[in-house]
Amino acid sequence: MTRLVSIDGVIHRPEEARVSVYDRGFLYGDSVFETIRTYGGEPFALEEHLARLERSAERIAIALPIPRDELGREVVALLRAATAAGSAGAAAGSASAAGSAAPLESTIRVMLTRGSGPLGLDPSLAGAPLRVILVEPLKSLPGGLYREGMSVITIRTQRAGDAAPGAKVSNYLESLLALREARAAGAHEALILDPSGHVVEGTTSNVFLVERRPAAHEGAEDPGHLLITPPKEAGILVGITRAHVMHVAGELGMPVCCEPVTMARLLAAEEVFITSSLREIVPVVRVDAHTIGAGVPGPKTRALHAAFRRRVGAGAMPLPWETP
Repeated sequence: MTRLVSIDGVIHRPEEARVSVYDRGFLYGDSVFETIRTYGGEPFALEEHLARLERSAERIAIALPIPRDELGREVVALLRAATAAGSAGAAAGSASAAGSAAPLESTIRVMLTRGSGPLGLDPSLAGAPLRVILVEPLKSLPGGLYREGMSVITIRTQRAGDAAPGAKVSNYLESLLALREARAAGAHEALILDPSGHVVEGTTSNVFLVERRPAAHEGAEDPGHLLITPPKEAGILVGITRAHVMHVAGELGMPVCCEPVTMARLLAAEEVFITSSLREIVPVVRVDAHTIGAGVPGPKTRALHAAFRRRVGAGAMPLPWETP
């Protein structure tokens, strides 16, 4: 597949795509977005993502310029066009390679800005909302991060989204700076702490802990573990992948609790992992200078990831830790 862009329903090659410098998404980060991935070439949880996009837009008083189902059709049309363009390019380069190559998965970003207008913060200066959809090949994390686990740091910061809790806004400056700090420390992600020191989420991920249940609660069908994740009330962005992981945990007989997560609780967990649409489930083996559990990806994280893959229809695919 190849990279393509749709602006207000018109498809462009990336080098030809143009948005006004007076667009408020560019000037002020006055926009919302969703990031979606495909499985088997089909956008996963498209309706869930678009519903969240609409909720995010409502929280910052932007109206969808077209019905949600029509926006979904634009996403699919752009994805099909990108796939077709990629197949045509492969066929032109090598007919035999085109017939034997496995289809690439895609990343889809759907953006909605308040639109363009003269300089000034007043939202009433904006014209009609602008919608932009981008499709490009999915770039997966190296398999080693799934085999060996990732390191994260913790950082206390205030996020732009705190002004509109639950909205997936495009202003990611605080997350960007937190991730930059993580990279400088040799880590792969930063976990955000709220003013009281509770773990909220990652810069672009939700966080989960695996804890052992008290012995009195163990039973024949109970693996003896709980899955813990910060609650919606903590100000998290309620992730689509987070919801599906919670569902498969129930299928595996692992109770899920949405509860505050202190640093002490995080560091005492048997297993920790993060979730996101593009990365799925990534085990965390080190937080700041502390080792989590045995210091290797745990069996519950592995089982949840395998079950998640089955849920999204990708059970036959090699699991990420089985790839280079």
